[in-house]
Amino acid sequence: MYFWQNNYDRAYHYASNPPPKVKIDKLSVIGAVFSLGNCLDLTDKKYIELLRYSYETLEQTAKAAGTQLPENTNPKGVENSNDRIIRRLDCAVIKNIHRQLAILGDPPFDSVRGVFFEGDELYKGAGFLDKTHIQICIRNPNLIKGFFIPRKETNWP
Repeated sequence: MYFWQNNYDRAYHYASNPPPKVKIDKLSVIGAVFSLGNCLDLTDKKYIELLRYSYETLEQTAKAAGTQLPENTNPKGVENSNDRIIRRLDCAVIKNIHRQLAILGDPPFDSVRGVFFEGDELYKGAGFLDKTHIQICIRNPNLIKGFFIPRKETNWP
């Protein structure tokens, strides 16, 4: 299950503007209470290096087998975007980490957390993009403690 961390508006935007092949019949956003457990946190340098290593081994394996690695691409109709939101390569690299852990008999990652810089510049020359978000993938469903309907915050004090 995928979650946007503390970002109701981004989740709502996704639900109201889904990718071309995603069909959402009833627009809604739910919240969840969960722990990250053993997290592959891609905001942490050691896990970024693990990601690099996973890519390198995947690339070597593909070369030896004479196959091509998947690519990160855009949906049809938005090919010129820099976002490349169909992340087949990134997914393969992360799945490779999980596969290697299983082979080694190491404990699996329960969750994966990453920052995604997407969208248009907020202003000319900005380093901030309008769809940037932190996304969490919960792999171990036992981490999810409950769901709730989010409410808008009230003014305080």
